[in-house]
Amino acid sequence: MAIDMLAPEDSLPFRAPQARPHQLLQLRYVEGMTVQEVARELGVSERQAYRDLRRGEESVSAILWTKWSKPEQPRGVRAMRLSSVESEVARLEPKRARVDLESLIRQAIKSVDRLAAGRGIQIEFDPPAISHSIAVDPVLSVQLLTRVISHAVQRTVGTKVSLSTVIGAQDVAIELQYKGAAATSNGSASDRVLTGLADRLGWSVSHLDLPSNEHSIRLKISLHGPTILIIDDNQGLVELLDRYLTGHDCKVLAATDGREGLALALNQPPQAVILDVMMPDIDGWEVLQRLRTHPDTADLPVIICSVFDDPELAYSLGASLFVPKPIRRVAILDALRELGIV
Repeated sequence: MAIDMLAPEDSLPFRAPQARPHQLLQLRYVEGMTVQEVARELGVSERQAYRDLRRGEESVSAILWTKWSKPEQPRGVRAMRLSSVESEVARLEPKRARVDLESLIRQAIKSVDRLAAGRGIQIEFDPPAISHSIAVDPVLSVQLLTRVISHAVQRTVGTKVSLSTVIGAQDVAIELQYKGAAATSNGSASDRVLTGLADRLGWSVSHLDLPSNEHSIRLKISLHGPTILIIDDNQGLVELLDRYLTGHDCKVLAATDGREGLALALNQPPQAVILDVMMPDIDGWEVLQRLRTHPDTADLPVIICSVFDDPELAYSLGASLFVPKPIRRVAILDALRELGIV
């Protein structure tokens, strides 16, 4: 079986990142678990589970193609896989910067203006009442907005496409409305690019069919980056990790002992926890087990950072990833990327 050919070495811990594609395929397609159940079993976010599942599916496809295709085909197949929509999107690495929301939208509109004019369609934009900046990747954001506006222009049977913004306390919504063909995705490569870009940026895209053949596409953008809770009794290390996360628009919460960390995890839910093991009163192993047994934090990604180089124990207790001390900036950022946090 192709899935078995992806099986990791016996010495690799069950929840190790290198083993996840195989474990996901096995649990999803052999044991029949849902993606949500698999994510919970492996201690990763649902988004990360989908990413690793796609990686595993691509690997299985390559194995099956190599086995059943003609000898002269693999080189072309490999090139096709490498240039596939998923591969192209996966290579993108968002780089956040503070940009003006109105300028971002107007730049995307400018790219579509000629297409709209050629079809006799006017793009109407109601800008926000006051200037508002958001932390996003400017290049990828404009590409995504351009694609969505182009999508609406090409599907409308009316004479205009309307854009508006709604600024809330936690997020910003950019909404497009038009009359015409339904906005729902048809599974084409361009729609997969849209979905992939939104996923990489951390945006949500929703389609709504309204009365009188009106349709709406809404892009929702969080105003705040991910919250990361650091539980470590070394205040100097907390400050170091805070500096490491500069430029990634993360909100950092810090706790210097296990009890405080558990309280913060429940009262101010983070997107990830970086957890030390050697702490007074309640050590990291106990904190990890309490997080895993509480329904509100059972699926919370937890990165164990410890001088005790024992990743197998960490994974057995439910850790999502293990990073040994001394901590390097690249190691902690790689771990957060692996979990889909930054």
